Amino acid sequence: MMPSKTQTAEAAAPSQQIIFYQLCLGFVLNGIIITFVGPMLTVLKAKWSLNDGQAGLFSTAQFAASLVGVLASSPLMSRKGFKPAIVAGIAMQGIGFALLNAPTFALALVACAVFGLGYGFVTPGTNLWVGESFGERRATALSIVNLAWGAGAILSAPLTYLTVRTNSVPTLLYIVGAVCILLALTLLRMPFGKPQTPQTGSAEESRGPLPFGLLAMLGILFFVYVGTENSTSFWAAEHARRAAAWPPNTFAFTFAPMFFFAGLLSGRGVAAAVLLRVREGSVAVSGILLAAAGLVVFLLAHSPIMLFFGALLAGLGLASLYPVYIAWLSKWLGARARKVGGAMFALAAAGASTMPTLVGVVSKYTSSLRLGLLVPLLGCAVMLAVVLALRPNSRS
Repeated sequence: MMPSKTQTAEAAAPSQQIIFYQLCLGFVLNGIIITFVGPMLTVLKAKWSLNDGQAGLFSTAQFAASLVGVLASSPLMSRKGFKPAIVAGIAMQGIGFALLNAPTFALALVACAVFGLGYGFVTPGTNLWVGESFGERRATALSIVNLAWGAGAILSAPLTYLTVRTNSVPTLLYIVGAVCILLALTLLRMPFGKPQTPQTGSAEESRGPLPFGLLAMLGILFFVYVGTENSTSFWAAEHARRAAAWPPNTFAFTFAPMFFFAGLLSGRGVAAAVLLRVREGSVAVSGILLAAAGLVVFLLAHSPIMLFFGALLAGLGLASLYPVYIAWLSKWLGARARKVGGAMFALAAAGASTMPTLVGVVSKYTSSLRLGLLVPLLGCAVMLAVVLALRPNSRS
């Protein structure tokens, strides 16, 4: 077994550090692209006269396609390594985002599917590369790269606000698309090498039978977490618009997702330090409880200040969960994480494609988006039950 200090030192080689910074930039762009539709939802609904059920199809298109991308990326990474999946994913995200300014609802859904497909390639590739490359520091490194994603997501709402007010949405789409293509071309020339795979036992153990009970519970966490996060962020602006009185001709309610992602961003920054001192299981349980409290505030609030505060609190609680779940995947399965990583990210994509749509369906048939948003609150309850059943602090 290679000492963790050696693993970290090798991961810190100059070329690997440059790749890490470039992947962080890629995740900033990823965050902007994949969350852009949420703040734009009111505009898109008005453009094509959509109801809540139809508006939910934007999320379905993005994340159903991302499910396809995840399933396709898994064998690609097994045979060719991480670079092809990451480069292809970033390029597809740029192309799809540039095409989002479509003249019809159907074509806009196609554009969402294209950048969603790219999301399915680049997200597992980036997370697994970082998870394998940083040894015992993987939870911290994963928090940093996902913090970069949060930075992009938090930029999405103000960019939406500014471009809608100045009628410059197409310009933003083309600029972000072009940067994605340039980044993909740059990464194509980088030597990704072979990251050090963390080992949890002997070679025979790494090839042993997979623990299906553990995999099932991790799969539930991946499915429910991403579904909960996307349900909240996707519908945050629309719920804020309906829940409070806003001045006429204002788009200030579009900042609700920004506060949610501000919580994610600041929470992941704190988690990168906290995870060095506090057990991952304790961090996860605390995060789930805080997220549930934030969602309750967000659902019951009727003033802009309380809506924004609830969104911030929910994001803060969810911040540490995804990096911790990915860290558990690498730590508990070792070399076998590559075999099941694709399935886990596929379940995450499935959660993202179904839970936000379910919110829209419940809202449509109950005439209450507030009732629809009980779906992510229920997601927090499910995650809490699974984490307590896993007893992560007692696992080796």
